[in-house]
Amino acid sequence: MIGNIVFSKCGHDKGKIFVVINQDDSYYYLADGRYRLIDRPKKKNFKHVQFTNYSCSELLPLLLNNSCSDLDIRNSIKKFEERD
Repeated sequence: MIGNIVFSKCGHDKGKIFVVINQDDSYYYLADGRYRLIDRPKKKNFKHVQFTNYSCSELLPLLLNNSCSDLDIRNSIKKFEERD
């Protein structure tokens, strides 16, 4: 699930696009590179996240090696928004 693009289903950030940067037993940690940065991710319950079929394959190795930047996340979200 790490590296996937998701939508928030609940809360004040409902409908916003995020990238899953980490997960534990019951939460995903989300970042958008602008308001929610990698060093302060949004903690979201599994049931409050809507997955897309889009995976950021270029982000996965960076996220696993802890070398991903907020700019990388913003670029991936922008690429997702511009796809046809």
